[in-house]
Amino acid sequence: MANTVSEMNRTLEQADCLYSRADVDAALDRIASDLGAAVATANPVILCIMNGGLVIAGQLLPRLTFPLQLDYAHVSRYRETTTGGALEWVVRPQSDLTGRTVVVVDDILDEGTTLAALVEACKAEGAERVLTLALIHKHHDRKSHPGFRADFTGLETEDRYLFGYGMDYKGYWRNAPGIYAVKGL
Repeated sequence: MANTVSEMNRTLEQADCLYSRADVDAALDRIASDLGAAVATANPVILCIMNGGLVIAGQLLPRLTFPLQLDYAHVSRYRETTTGGALEWVVRPQSDLTGRTVVVVDDILDEGTTLAALVEACKAEGAERVLTLALIHKHHDRKSHPGFRADFTGLETEDRYLFGYGMDYKGYWRNAPGIYAVKGL
């Protein structure tokens, strides 16, 4: 365990801080304003994607000044590794989505596989409108659908392995106080 803690501390110390806590706060303020303009009167369901979307949803919800319901889904592709695999459903949303506006909240839009699958799942459950929200949009040409973007995005990064604000490195540092890029990955 001590080796793991030392390795994780070294990872943070050596990482590049791409966005500070203040940068993330400003991005969340912008997202909250834009989201409010789009769905404040729609009786939305905010669908937090576990585990990555937990930090974002927790920071975002107090900024939203309209009635909403909160639910979650748990899907995984990484399972504490640094490369994505097949999509695994752990928990599906429990809310009745029929006729509702659903906002899917995640930490990052990397390839978009998870967000695209959740959009389709919400539509299959009868959602009238499904919007996507990701704190980070990662630039590269490996998107699951060419040109895929979230409806609401806070920050953009180059194609590096990121952690912090919900994104992890080997299961650690979802709690990092900024958005960091791992050296060498």
